[in-house]
Amino acid sequence: MDSLTGQQIHDQEVKQMQSFLSYYNRLTELCFSDCVHDFTNRRIAANENNCAMHCTEKSLKVIQRVGVRLQEVQIMQNEALMAGQAP
Repeated sequence: MDSLTGQQIHDQEVKQMQSFLSYYNRLTELCFSDCVHDFTNRRIAANENNCAMHCTEKSLKVIQRVGVRLQEVQIMQNEALMAGQAP
């Protein structure tokens, strides 16, 4: 297997950061749109704050669960690949 060069590692890190920022922006927009409705006051209402906290928590749990599931699938695929290569 080829080792990654410094530039390739840097490129992967940049892509990872872009992916994170894209997700963060989507999450912020989604939870804001769903939870904040009163723009007549500068303060965040308790119900808006609770809604935003629940929205964020739920979204992060979903992403975590999807990540775990993707790892499981990748492990199964790698095991199947290795089993197919065994003599």
